[in-house]
Amino acid sequence: MSFDNAYEAVSEANDEARWAFGTGFEDPLAGVDTTLPTGVDGEDLAAYCLMLGDDALIASHRLQEWCTHAPELEDEVALANIGLDLLGQARLLLTRAGKAEGSERSEDALAFFRDEHEFRNVRLTEIPNGDFAFSIARLLVFATWRLALLQRLADSKDPVLAAIAAKGVKEVTYHRDYAAQWTVRLGDGTDYSRKRMQTGLDAVWPLVDELFAPHPIERQLADAGIAVDPAGLRAEFDDVLAQVCTAATLTIPDAPPRAGVSGRTGRDGVHTEDMGFLIAELQSVARAHPEATW
Repeated sequence: MSFDNAYEAVSEANDEARWAFGTGFEDPLAGVDTTLPTGVDGEDLAAYCLMLGDDALIASHRLQEWCTHAPELEDEVALANIGLDLLGQARLLLTRAGKAEGSERSEDALAFFRDEHEFRNVRLTEIPNGDFAFSIARLLVFATWRLALLQRLADSKDPVLAAIAAKGVKEVTYHRDYAAQWTVRLGDGTDYSRKRMQTGLDAVWPLVDELFAPHPIERQLADAGIAVDPAGLRAEFDDVLAQVCTAATLTIPDAPPRAGVSGRTGRDGVHTEDMGFLIAELQSVARAHPEATW
């Protein structure tokens, strides 16, 4: 495929194209009008783009860890492709953040040269993979939440965010469907597979509430028509999870939320003990060979 810039790549005319990998964009938003919407603070928009971009980047990293470890070759390909979809979303969102804040920091600078406390992803994305059932439970929760968010973000007054979201809806719809099918297959399978799937869902659940706790910047930008207030997504999320769990003969967990530190969580740069190890692995090559190209 050949595009002049990433904005063209996410247009409706190129709906079937996969642009996350092998695009060769030195600047994913080259040629795109990145003028800030009227009345929007650039630093606030950048912070919001980092939230969504970091969610995608860290979730993508965890999914890529399944390469050579998935139960079947078909799932190796599926999980890798889901990870690449999220990586593509992260590229554009991080680049948008760099331009919005006026620093012109690149996607690579933001991915590889920030410290742990500067990342704004939800903690759900960073905890270790566990077994396959745990990772499927996490993907189901993450994709259901993110799909609901992107569907609404497609109406954002920021045209760059709107375009990224519209493309992402089509990708994350598949992510949710893939996870739901595996949830039903395991939950409505043998007694052993059902137990493993229920255990995975139980382990994920303490981090669900964080997805719907709005950060002040999310609320502010939502009022301006730029962002989405995640609190408004909970009813749709609960409905979808209830349908999937009913089909899978699973029980919606009743677990208290995992507390942050003094009320601060991933959106505030406060992460689990696992995040530091993930970041060290993610950034090791770039930090060992800064400015290297290949």
